[in-house]
Amino acid sequence: MVKIADIELGEFPLLLAPMEDVSDPPFRYLCKKYGADVMYTEFISSEGLIRDAVKSTQKLDIFEYERPIGIQIFGSEIESMREATEITEQANPDIIDINYGCPVKKVACKGAGAGILQDIPKMVEMTAEIVKSTSLPVTVKTRLGWDDKTKYIVEVAERLQDVGIKAISIHGRTRKQMYKGEADWTLIGEVKNNPRINIPVFGNGDVDSPEKAVEMRNRYGVDGVMIGRASIGYPWVFNEIKHYMNTGEKLAPPSFEERLEACMIHFDKSIEWKGERLGIVEMRRHYANYFKGIPHFKPYRTRLVTADEEHLVREIFEELKTVELEPAID
Repeated sequence: MVKIADIELGEFPLLLAPMEDVSDPPFRYLCKKYGADVMYTEFISSEGLIRDAVKSTQKLDIFEYERPIGIQIFGSEIESMREATEITEQANPDIIDINYGCPVKKVACKGAGAGILQDIPKMVEMTAEIVKSTSLPVTVKTRLGWDDKTKYIVEVAERLQDVGIKAISIHGRTRKQMYKGEADWTLIGEVKNNPRINIPVFGNGDVDSPEKAVEMRNRYGVDGVMIGRASIGYPWVFNEIKHYMNTGEKLAPPSFEERLEACMIHFDKSIEWKGERLGIVEMRRHYANYFKGIPHFKPYRTRLVTADEEHLVREIFEELKTVELEPAID
């Protein structure tokens, strides 16, 4: 049984990665429904929380059915991160996660996210302060290093464990790589198989199929995998992995009807949580993913992304229920 502190996660948990503009409550609802064991919120700016900025505080919204859930925070100032931890704790998540992995320029070049990989002593000090300022378990998401010359993750994981983190998720790329090239899991395996490490080690990067998840478990011994991009528009990935691990058989991919149903649920939740205007606009980025590979879908997608009123979007959904479209092409 894999545990983060006292939280039991099952034999081989599947984690939903925190993804900016993706891992919001409507999307998390579907991932939970289709088998995610642990989920994390979008990353939240420590400075935004301290200033009580609406965009930041709204991301603290979590729901009972999502548990266990972690709220992820980022920032470059130790005192701000400590204060943000105390604010985050009041939202009553199960876990507080620190983002030491975001490679985006506006974050990393200010010394937050993956930027802190250029200053390991500060990374360790910040983590220690966060652990001290909360009674909740603290976890970390990070990368192998800043670039190919600074892949210090084996030592970094030891030092973060020593100051009290309860689990670590490692993306198998450096900051310099961003999301390019293949994720390198060999160092993730080294962290997991380091006799000094006794906290769960979760691997992240390029797990986009049941076979890949099994391969990473068998080859590197990780305690679970964290899935990001492969779940966008395809929340079924979690159940597909679990079914394959349990039976050795692959589930049939979702039918067009199942894709449409999931998309409609996502839309409903989006409107409910964000209101009509924002709910409609922010759903537009998801349509292409839900209906990826469906022949002749493009005209419908064009209509969905240009419809600007709730009733118009719903009319297109109703029309799609009656249309004969072929299954997705892999």
